[in-house]
Amino acid sequence: ESIAGALCNGSLAAPAAVPAGPAPLAPQGGADGGAGPQPPPAAGPRHAGSPGVQRVKRGWVWNQFFVLEEYMGSDPQYVGKLHTDLDRGESEVKYTLSGDGAGSIFTIDQTTGDIHALRSLDREEKPYYTLRAQAVDMDTNRPLEPESEFVIKVQDINDNEPKFLEGPYTATVAEMSPVGTSVTQVTATDADDPTYGNSARVVYSILHGQPYFSVDPKTGVIKTALPNMDREVKEQYQVLIQAKDMGGQLGGLAGTTTVNISLSDVNDNPPRFSKSFFHLRVPESSAVGSAVGRIKAHDLDVGKNAEVEYNIVPGDGGAMFDITTNEHNQEGIIVLRKPLDYESKKAYTFKVDATNAHPDPRFQSYGAFKDTATVKINVLDVDEPPVFNKPAYLMDVYEDTPAGTIIGAVTAQDLDAGNSPVRYSIDWKSDLDSYFDIDPVEGTISTNELLDRENVAQHNISIVATKLNSPVLTSRVAVTVHVLDINEFPPELAVPYETFVCENAKIGQVIQMFSAKDQDLPNAGQTFSFKSPKDDLKSNKNFTIRDFGNNTAGIVTKRSGFRRRAQEIFFLPVVIEDNGYPSKTSTGTLTIRVCGCESDGSLLTCSAEAIFLPVGLSTGALIAILLCIVILL
Repeated sequence: ESIAGALCNGSLAAPAAVPAGPAPLAPQGGADGGAGPQPPPAAGPRHAGSPGVQRVKRGWVWNQFFVLEEYMGSDPQYVGKLHTDLDRGESEVKYTLSGDGAGSIFTIDQTTGDIHALRSLDREEKPYYTLRAQAVDMDTNRPLEPESEFVIKVQDINDNEPKFLEGPYTATVAEMSPVGTSVTQVTATDADDPTYGNSARVVYSILHGQPYFSVDPKTGVIKTALPNMDREVKEQYQVLIQAKDMGGQLGGLAGTTTVNISLSDVNDNPPRFSKSFFHLRVPESSAVGSAVGRIKAHDLDVGKNAEVEYNIVPGDGGAMFDITTNEHNQEGIIVLRKPLDYESKKAYTFKVDATNAHPDPRFQSYGAFKDTATVKINVLDVDEPPVFNKPAYLMDVYEDTPAGTIIGAVTAQDLDAGNSPVRYSIDWKSDLDSYFDIDPVEGTISTNELLDRENVAQHNISIVATKLNSPVLTSRVAVTVHVLDINEFPPELAVPYETFVCENAKIGQVIQMFSAKDQDLPNAGQTFSFKSPKDDLKSNKNFTIRDFGNNTAGIVTKRSGFRRRAQEIFFLPVVIEDNGYPSKTSTGTLTIRVCGCESDGSLLTCSAEAIFLPVGLSTGALIAILLCIVILL
C-alpha cells in the first residue's frame, strides 16, 4: 500500500505565550484516502480581562504526496488533502493550486482542500510534479498565509518489461574452445524505477541453446558450456536469452533476444586425399614446364587453415616432375621438369605428400597433419619427326673446289618404335642458286658448281629430313658453309733483319730471333714453319735454324771463334712454309756480320779498320785521344 500523505520533518513549535493566530497549511490525506498528520485544534478566543491562554504552536513541513501510476479506476484518484488552522469549517477559506499539471492533471476542492488526479499517470513519462498551494479568503481572495510548494511523486509499479536495445546479437567464438570461454555479453534495460522495489532488477536465463552455451544470470555474459565444439560438425548456433525483472520471481515481466553464434575455424584438420592412387597419362611431346596433371587433398578447414602444400617424395621418377599449389582451389599441379621420351621410359611412379601450410601447434598431439598418395604417370607414344644428331652443322670448302666434291654430311634418325627410314633434301628457298646438292639417302652434301669466296664467303642452307612412312613429319637443321680462301702468296721474312755475331760467341748461342708474314687472308690462324735448306744442313758449319713452333725461329751458332780478320760477313738461307691450301714455301737469306763485343756481349764495333788499332786500347781510351786531337786543332 502506498502512502500519499505528508511527511512530518519535526516540530518547529516551542512553548511560548503567543496570540492566537493562523496555523500553517498542512496536508491531511494520502493517495489511498488515509489520514495524514492532523493540525492541533485552534485556541479558543480570549475573553476580555482574563489572562491570555498559552498554547503550543506546531509547524508542519511536508515535501511530497504520492500517487500510483497507471491508475485504472473510473473515479479520479485521490491524492491528499491540504488544510490550514484558519479553516474552521465555516466556508471562509478557499484553497488554490498552481504549478505542474494544475487544473489539467491535478484538481483541488476549493472548500475542502482535497486533491485528485484527473487521469492516469506514467512514471516513465514524468516521475514527479511540483505544485504550489495557497489559502485565501473566500470573499476577498486575500491570501491568509504565504504560498507553499510541494511535490506529488508518481509511485512506480512494474509496468515495463526488460528490453534488449541492441538485439538481436551476433557473436563468434573459436571452435574447440574450452568450457567457460566468453562469447559475448547481452544487456537488457528496464524502464521501471531501480530505486523502488525489484521492478528493475533483471535476471538473465537461457531458454534455447543448451547444453552448448550458458549465461551469467547477473551480468548477461554468454560462455561456452560444452568442450570440443567442432565447426566441421556444426557451425551456426541460435541462442535465446530471457531477461526477467522482479529478480526473476513469479509474476515478473520478461523480454527475450536472439544471439546468433558462429564457430570460427582453427586448423584442427589435416588434408586428406580422396584416394591413395592417382593414374595420369602424358604424351611424350609435352613441353618442359607444362602442367601434365592435377591431384587434390581436401582440408575440412576454411581460409588460411585450408591451405595445402604438396611435395614430391624423393625416389623413382620424382626428379622428372615438380608440383605446385593452385592458390585458388588448393589443387596440386604436376609440372614437367625434363623432356619425356617414350622410347627411353614408358612410366614413372612417385609419392606426393600433402601437408598443412600453417599448422597449429595446439593440435600436434592429434597426429601427423599430412597425407600421402601415389602417382603413376604413363608416357604416351607420339609419332615424332626425325631428329638430327646435331643442332646445327658447320662445314668448310675452298673456293674453286671442283663441282661434285663432298664437303660434309648430316644425319637424322627416327626415334619412334617404327624406326622409319629418313630422306634428305635442301630447302630451295635457302639455296636459290643451287650451289649445293645432297644425297637423299646418305645425307652427304656436295658442291654443285665452283664457289668464289670473293663473291659469297658464307652460305646458309636448310636441310629437311622427312620420315619415309609419314612424309608430313619433317624436321630442319641449319648448315653453314664457309668458303675458304686459296693460298696464293708464299710467306716471307717479316722484316729485313740486321744480324751480328760476336767474335767471342759460344757454341749453341741464339744470336737472332725472326718471324714471317703472308699476304693471304685472314692473318689470324696462319702458321709458319722454319728450317734450313737440305744442302745447307751438311755444308754449313757456322750457323743453323731452330724453329720454336710459335711462328718464330732463331739463328743458332754451331761453333765459336769467329774472327773478322778471317771472314767479316756470312749469309744464311732459311726455308719458310705456311699452312695454307695449297701450302706455299719461300727461301729467305739472313746476313750475319762478325763484330767485336764486350765480355758481356755488348757490341763494340763491326768495322774492319778497327782490327789494326793498337791492341789493348779500350773504347774509352780511343775517345779520349780523339778529344785531345780536337782540342789541339
